[in-house]
Amino acid sequence: MRKNYGLLICLLLLQLSPAKAEDLLTVYQQALEFDPELQMAGYKVEIGTDQKGVALGAMLPQINASTNWSQNNQTVGKTPNMSEAVDLSTQYKGTRYNVSLSQSLLDFTKFWEWRRSQQAKDQYALEQVATLHELMFKVVERYFNILFAEDDLFYLKAEAETMQKELQQAQKLYAKHIVLITDVYEIEARLDQVKATVIEAETLVVIAKQSLRELTNIEPGKLHKLRKEINFIKLEGKLDDWIAVSRSENPTLAAQIKAIEAASSNVDVYKSRHLPVVDMQMSYLSSNQGYQSTAANQYDVTVGAINVNIPLFSGGVMTSQMNKAKHELSSTQAENEAKIRFLIKETTDSYMSTNNSVDRIAATRKALDSAVKSRQALEKAFEYGEESMADILYGLQLEYRVLRELAQVRYEYIKQKIRFMKATGLITDENMIEVNQWLQGLPS
Repeated sequence: MRKNYGLLICLLLLQLSPAKAEDLLTVYQQALEFDPELQMAGYKVEIGTDQKGVALGAMLPQINASTNWSQNNQTVGKTPNMSEAVDLSTQYKGTRYNVSLSQSLLDFTKFWEWRRSQQAKDQYALEQVATLHELMFKVVERYFNILFAEDDLFYLKAEAETMQKELQQAQKLYAKHIVLITDVYEIEARLDQVKATVIEAETLVVIAKQSLRELTNIEPGKLHKLRKEINFIKLEGKLDDWIAVSRSENPTLAAQIKAIEAASSNVDVYKSRHLPVVDMQMSYLSSNQGYQSTAANQYDVTVGAINVNIPLFSGGVMTSQMNKAKHELSSTQAENEAKIRFLIKETTDSYMSTNNSVDRIAATRKALDSAVKSRQALEKAFEYGEESMADILYGLQLEYRVLRELAQVRYEYIKQKIRFMKATGLITDENMIEVNQWLQGLPS
């Protein structure tokens, strides 16, 4: 009654990827094009560039020109001293031209505004890199979450199918008084439990696919499966050395440092508002307009001036603004410390998890071999009446559980390795290509 198990397990282990399937790089390209967070990061870089241009433009010469054409009509009617009505009308026409130029000579506020805008632009650029790294990790994580959910569902359905065959066989044996009715009930109970788990697993497949769709805005199709034979290698080097690499190369931390510099420059902006401001002004005015019974005369005026503005008192506004900027700087520094600690945790966790996954894969493979041998021995012993149906069920459950665990730990290795590369700031498209080559149907 157990002759079909070897073939069934082989079929479980030889899941072939569909002919038309999406690989990791295809999904990654879709995410690059449609991920809203990456798009927002790009817009922030453009905003930073524009802010820098605004700050720079404030320090450059400001030139303004204006012109005016007017016609004034004056009418004088009868007055008490006039014996006859008199109607006197006069028109005054004229044009007016004005050109002015101003240039800041000494304005520390504008200088620190420009410095702050440059640092903010660099911060946004680094945040864009960090967002790209995060997207790479999300694509890998969610891609293999789908594969695991599908594998988990596949093995559960296979287990349910096997249990159904066991139930039919047990019912036949019970009819022949070879097994007890309790054995039949036990198989039925296990079958119902597996069917309930299958329903939950089907839900998890849908959830996993929607999670990937969040990045690409495209409903995931069939995905390439992972190859069965992959050389899982531990990460080399000491953990302390990798933590040092993370602190120097991680773009999130580098962006936070730029944020601190920008916040410090913001403090200097408000400090400098207590200082004198010196600017040069030049203007030229040409007019021939008449006004208030005065005949139009041509006149030209040229003005050159140096203006000095010294802030004395503003009701405490500038002091409050400077204190606010100092508190924002302190908050940014505290946030930097939090990100450093999180980065150390991420590097440590991913480093340890990646290397532990290699050992777990080897151990789980041995456990699978042992589970298969144990199940085969239990089947043989059952045929001689030395084991019960409950022992057979336990062997089957163990074998399928180990199959699911092996699939999970293989995917976990890949996800943790990419997470480690992201934490160290060394993740590139080459890592995506490497992982993609581990998929079935693709050149290794």
